[in-house]
Amino acid sequence: MTLFRFAPVLLLLGCGVAQPVPQAARLSADQLTVVMSDGSSCKAPIGAGEMPGCGAGLSYRVDLVQNPNLLRRVVEGAFGALGAEGALAPMAEVTLTDTAGRSYRFVSPPPAPKE
Repeated sequence: MTLFRFAPVLLLLGCGVAQPVPQAARLSADQLTVVMSDGSSCKAPIGAGEMPGCGAGLSYRVDLVQNPNLLRRVVEGAFGALGAEGALAPMAEVTLTDTAGRSYRFVSPPPAPKE
């Protein structure tokens, strides 16, 4: 009987718990890693779809830069000549969308910090 008396209070407390939100997105040669605000992370292949094991539901889309700048192409060519293809993370824009329709955008690699 006492449990029912406190049920509305417990329900209200549960509603105030914030869901983790995306804080960062990183790409490797074939994988997207998303770091959430609670410190957890989720991984998915580069492309588009649903992020498995990432909170209450998060869809993603990775748009690769098809024609990077000249300096990037020179560096990629040098790495390729040394047999280190895939050593550089791809250049891309990552869009994450939660079930409430909020979108989070990240670029990879992230921009250099301003001094």
